[in-house]
Amino acid sequence: MNVVIALIALVLLSIIWLVLDFSLGLKKHLASSTQKETPILHGDLDIFPHGKKLFTDYFAEIRAAKHHVHVLFYIIKNDPFSQEFFQLLKNKAQQGIEVRLLLDQLGGLKVKRADIQALKQAGVQFAYCNRIRFPFLFYTAQVRNHRKVSIIDGKIGYLGGFNIGKEYIDQDPKLSPWRDYHLKITGESVNFLQSEFLIDWRIATGENLQRDTFYFPKLHQGSVRHRLVPTECGQLEGFQIRLIQKAKRTILIGTPYFIPSKKVLNELLTALGRGVNLTILTPYTADHILVQEASYRFLRVLISAGAQVYQYKKGFYHAKVIVIDDKVCDVGTANFDNRSFFLNKEINCYIYDRPFIERLLSVLNQDILDSELMSLENLNKPNVGRAVKEAAAQAISFFL
Repeated sequence: MNVVIALIALVLLSIIWLVLDFSLGLKKHLASSTQKETPILHGDLDIFPHGKKLFTDYFAEIRAAKHHVHVLFYIIKNDPFSQEFFQLLKNKAQQGIEVRLLLDQLGGLKVKRADIQALKQAGVQFAYCNRIRFPFLFYTAQVRNHRKVSIIDGKIGYLGGFNIGKEYIDQDPKLSPWRDYHLKITGESVNFLQSEFLIDWRIATGENLQRDTFYFPKLHQGSVRHRLVPTECGQLEGFQIRLIQKAKRTILIGTPYFIPSKKVLNELLTALGRGVNLTILTPYTADHILVQEASYRFLRVLISAGAQVYQYKKGFYHAKVIVIDDKVCDVGTANFDNRSFFLNKEINCYIYDRPFIERLLSVLNQDILDSELMSLENLNKPNVGRAVKEAAAQAISFFL
């Protein structure tokens, strides 16, 4: 009996500690975070939905770098493709090019210490960002730097959903082909990407490089109107709500994880109520446990209200995109889930250019053709295993 009481007390104390840790950690984070976005900028944008084509281009631009290569990824795996990437960075550093690699601490768990040491010995400046820190161990473990950003010579930027690992170039049998959207950006907004990278670098290392004009060359104005929005600490929810509120005819959402907040779900239902057509594109195959089951309770409500939900079947769908009325689209690093809304550091590109949006829609329309329409009948079929998973997913959906 004493053992049972002790276990109950331990569980209660653990819950109290987790709640206090998270709430106090969030309070501290809110006090230090600021909301920002660029004005409308002009640049030239290209989009890559295939990893092999993206990394062929990306690696070529790194090889051609003359001054510096700044890289931030959420995940780097331990596999031959990751080793190829590391070797490329080492080669550039050995040529005398400044190379900085910033990696999320938890996303980089599979990177070996020996690889980090080899990078440093070759001259690559390496740092982990968003480290788990005392006293708010639980909170800081949840707040990840989910940005995937690269800047080359201060003139070329990359931003999107791809990380570094074999699955991203279609070498994982379960998740191939990998479908994702990644932007290549040139023009004046690259300076903002550079600034955001250097902010994350300063937070991780204490080294402040933002006043060095070397990193901020004068850049041309391109033809594509867009703005960049970095978010953290609950800021993204408001941006997505305001985007949904602008819709008059159509909303198209592509995401690997559909776990909206209550406010965002209500806004989608309001849009359906005023006659907006809502289409949601998600994967048929999941890459993480419980993420699909966490989405089902939201999808049932939306399908019942008139939304169309498609499950991508030609591989794994990992893209992050929203298109409103064919007038504005959002492509970036943020998923349509609570983790991206409230926890992760993200950065998205909002694009206001009809020709580019039409190009993106042609990609999305093909992805919908490669998908299967989800039915309310299938979602509501009795399934004990799924019901158990849904209950478990609901309990922890905020952290999935």
